[in-house]
Amino acid sequence: MAIPPPPGPQQPPSTPGPQGPYDGPYPQGPYGPPYQPWGQGYSPFNRPAPVNGLAIASLVLGLLCFVPAVGLVLGVIALVQIRKKGERGKGMAIAGSVLSAVGLALWTLMLATGGAADFWEGFKEGARGGADAELTVGRCVDLPGGLVERDVYDVDEVPCSGRHDGEVFHTFRMTGSSFPGESAVDKAAEDGCSAHVDEYVMDSWAMTEEVDVYYIGPTDDTWDFGDRLVACLLGNTEEGKKLTGSLRTDATTLDGDQLAFLKAGNALDAVLATEPDTYPEDDLKANQDWAGKVRDSLATQVTALRGHGWAAGARNAVDSYAKDLEAARSEWAKAASAADADTFYIHYDKGWEYLESDTAVDARRALDLATTRPDSIAPGGGTGDSGSAGDGLDV
Repeated sequence: MAIPPPPGPQQPPSTPGPQGPYDGPYPQGPYGPPYQPWGQGYSPFNRPAPVNGLAIASLVLGLLCFVPAVGLVLGVIALVQIRKKGERGKGMAIAGSVLSAVGLALWTLMLATGGAADFWEGFKEGARGGADAELTVGRCVDLPGGLVERDVYDVDEVPCSGRHDGEVFHTFRMTGSSFPGESAVDKAAEDGCSAHVDEYVMDSWAMTEEVDVYYIGPTDDTWDFGDRLVACLLGNTEEGKKLTGSLRTDATTLDGDQLAFLKAGNALDAVLATEPDTYPEDDLKANQDWAGKVRDSLATQVTALRGHGWAAGARNAVDSYAKDLEAARSEWAKAASAADADTFYIHYDKGWEYLESDTAVDARRALDLATTRPDSIAPGGGTGDSGSAGDGLDV
């Protein structure tokens, strides 16, 4: 049966004349008008068969090698489905099966030789962000959010000679199978960090008022991956500001004269920091006892300074400083035996005048040590609070 042509514009009537074999709106063949051509809404090509989803999954798992047994099973199932449904993806299914089989063999070998344990340790290290490698004593680091950011996901090592957020001065590891809580981490950091500030920064004058103690410790999440590291850092007290240059002044950075000078003076600084909170008129006995400790510490310091063989360039400056310390010791001895508060104050003030003399700065300059006296080393100020841990950061 002939297919009628689609409706279209009316054709003008044919004019009389000779009729050819193909005249008219449609050429007439021996079997009537031709078939209608393809129209819009139809594709001139056959649509390809869909790709089997299990074949894709098998290839992905085979490449990742995380669960090779699953990838192998999915590859076999995919081959069966492809044969039945005529789907594409046979090559992916075969590749996934082969890779999964190889991965399964490798996992079996790792379990037999202990390699899986090494892999897991490496994975745990990666989960901690690799921060442990950067948080070692003596290194300076930058943190993406600075020291004010509570959660730390990464640290970058930078030269200590330049600007940096923090300088690591001590590290230690906590113990325990379960996370003890943030307060316990804070307490451990406060105790563990404060006890080591003076070991790393033996020159108390280098610990200016802009320097404070911070720490980076484990969180509940990182604890499960074996993270127990607490890193103690020195950083700027003002938000957004950085430190410049290393604060490290210990046996690794000091020469013999510098080390002897600081060891002699640090014992005195420790005693000065224990000044009573009560005034002499309220508790004369407590202040007298403290003055006696200052007297004894000064005697020890003078003996140490005079017993060391100083380099020629520093000998005279140190000797002048020792004379002022001897005069200070005499005043503190009188304060320790004062009959009343007024007498105590007289010798207390004179004792501080000798301790704050310019000879201390001259001796330090001769030894190439810090020469800016911290504001905290003053009457009633002790040696500041540099030994207390500041803010904690979780990593």
